[in-house]
Amino acid sequence: MPVFGLIDGNSFYCSCQRAFEPRLKRKPVVVLSNNDGCAIARTREAKSLGIKMGDPWHFAHKRPEARPVVWYSSNYALYADMSRRMYEVLQARVPAVEPYSIDEMFLDLTSLPGDLYQRCKDIREAVWQEAKIPTCVGWGPTKTIAKLANGLAKDHARLDGLCDLTDPLVRTEWYAVTSIEEVWGIGRQTVKKLQAMGVETVADFVSLDPKTIRSVLTVVGARVQAELRGQSCLALADVSPTRKSIASTRTFGRLLTEWSDIREAVAHYAARAAEKLRAEHLEAAHLSVLIQTNPHNGDPWYAKHVGAGIDPTADTRDLIRHATQLAEAIWLPSYRYFKAGVILTDLRPAGQQSQFFLTRDPKVSSAAMAAMDAINARFGAGMIRSSSTGLSRTWRPRASLLSGRYTTHLCEIVQARSW
Repeated sequence: MPVFGLIDGNSFYCSCQRAFEPRLKRKPVVVLSNNDGCAIARTREAKSLGIKMGDPWHFAHKRPEARPVVWYSSNYALYADMSRRMYEVLQARVPAVEPYSIDEMFLDLTSLPGDLYQRCKDIREAVWQEAKIPTCVGWGPTKTIAKLANGLAKDHARLDGLCDLTDPLVRTEWYAVTSIEEVWGIGRQTVKKLQAMGVETVADFVSLDPKTIRSVLTVVGARVQAELRGQSCLALADVSPTRKSIASTRTFGRLLTEWSDIREAVAHYAARAAEKLRAEHLEAAHLSVLIQTNPHNGDPWYAKHVGAGIDPTADTRDLIRHATQLAEAIWLPSYRYFKAGVILTDLRPAGQQSQFFLTRDPKVSSAAMAAMDAINARFGAGMIRSSSTGLSRTWRPRASLLSGRYTTHLCEIVQARSW
């Protein structure tokens, strides 16, 4: 019988901040969204003070009860690298690891020697010792059960961060007291349908006739039920699925009115999308651009989204040229813009398709981009970039509470001092 595990970093963004600042160990910590907008990660201490997910920072930090909170801007360079470290720790200890999100990873625990509970406990301890990320681990005979077990491990302190649902009798006990809302793959609208049928717990859902489930929730619901019954329908992915699209969109740090600022921002987003494209060895044959005003501040509403087919490419220079041309076609003066973005679609493996009448030599282009990526990887992101992306970048999202990029920028690395 297969055994799947799911390990999840506790308050992952906040834990990444704590890993390099011991002073934060028992303090309430909150990480904010882009532009220092709202809370997107909270420690247990912050939750106990009433800080809710999505609370706007400009209101929340003024509350008397929020005075002890330490606030941080999102530091995605740090979080991505800490996720990589966590992955490498796991990869050295289990046969297969499948990242599900930046802080969640499925594990293949089948046929591991020794006591499985102790093995999962050791894995959890290794992640803490080597990556400094506290985690919870849940496991069972299917991925859906492992996901449910992980949630139970996180929500019930008496489980001490570990939950084993491999035993059918243990599952039956938990199913009877666990809401159907906790099941992976059951969304809000589905919950309403099930509640209308009298289904409140996981046990209620599992006991329904599979034909009824299939007629009401289609094959997806039937698969979820089969997984909860212990029938594995979702294997670990050996190869990550090819992306369908790549997007780089951001709100600006201030409202923009000048075309020169919009052009810089769009060029920057195109360059970021190009980097993601090359990292996955892909090319894009369609590019679209969006710009819009703020729908919530009383300004006149204006939003445009335009796209065009392009010669398949991953060259930053080509993507910037196409993106800025499209943006100029939809930009109108007299509006105050607060967001723009570049979206790449029709993705395909790099160099797969030979083309005629190319505007750029593909070998020269590939070599130039590889050299640029290598330099930026060694000396820091943006060390070499197109001049069209701007120098001062006054439109960049606000990040007034940004911590150091402790693991990816040498000048910001933590320093040990001798006394």
